[in-house]
Amino acid sequence: MKYRLLMILLVTAVTAFKEKDEWTPLLDKDLSQWEMYLSYRHARDYKGDLPVGASGAAIQPVGYNKNEKQVFSVIEEGGQPVLKVTGEIYGSVFTKKQYENYHLKLKVKWGDAKYEPRTDKLRDSGLLYHSVGENGVDYWRAWKLSQEFQIMEGHMGDYWNVATSAIDIRAYLSEGQMNSVANAGQAFLPFGTGSNRGGFCLRSENHESPASQWTTLELICYGDQSLHLVNGHVVMVLQKSRYLQDGKEVPLTKGQIQLQSEAAEVYFKDIQIKGLKKMPEAYASLFAAR
Repeated sequence: MKYRLLMILLVTAVTAFKEKDEWTPLLDKDLSQWEMYLSYRHARDYKGDLPVGASGAAIQPVGYNKNEKQVFSVIEEGGQPVLKVTGEIYGSVFTKKQYENYHLKLKVKWGDAKYEPRTDKLRDSGLLYHSVGENGVDYWRAWKLSQEFQIMEGHMGDYWNVATSAIDIRAYLSEGQMNSVANAGQAFLPFGTGSNRGGFCLRSENHESPASQWTTLELICYGDQSLHLVNGHVVMVLQKSRYLQDGKEVPLTKGQIQLQSEAAEVYFKDIQIKGLKKMPEAYASLFAAR
């Protein structure tokens, strides 16, 4: 009896350990764990207003799960699925499930094509997390309210708030025309809706791989805290994730994950996620009081 009980305890412990450390793939050839939304082909002179046609009537967005022009497709590379995003129409793929307290990692690489209004600008995309509500609530009328882990040439790991989100980031104070720059040694500063410094912060350093190579991105979220990592380097420390609703701050600590289509061809692979029971010890000190 004692031997049987001991074996049950050992099996339970091993199972719990495996579940805790197990990575779950999110990408397959059928995009079975994702849905999609497409909004508009934005013009160069877009100013945030609802796009209208020649008659002055409002143009309707493409909408949900209508893969016009095959903006999203899965190709195969080395026997593995790769998500190709053409970028021709603004929008995103987003997970069917909501996630909280997790470690997400993926690899990203740029393609060649660019579209208006970014033909003469840096290639751009994004990893949006804690995504809630409907698509189309942001300036570009394409995405859900969320926090953005920027994916842009030379800017992997920047932060943008999307719609009415906000967050605190360890960063230097900005001055004049300068942007704030993330730095793990600085105090936390508020960014986004309700702050006095806008919704953008630069990553601490550029750790992007050369254009023809894959860059590994990691997003670690626990409670209201998050970390942006690029090729193994922490480039931003964030906490107090929230959004503003009817003048009140609401915690924003879980939601869907979006990958953007934003006027540039981009590829994603090895998208994996695992749950967390605490902030990993290797990074916990980054949130300690300064």
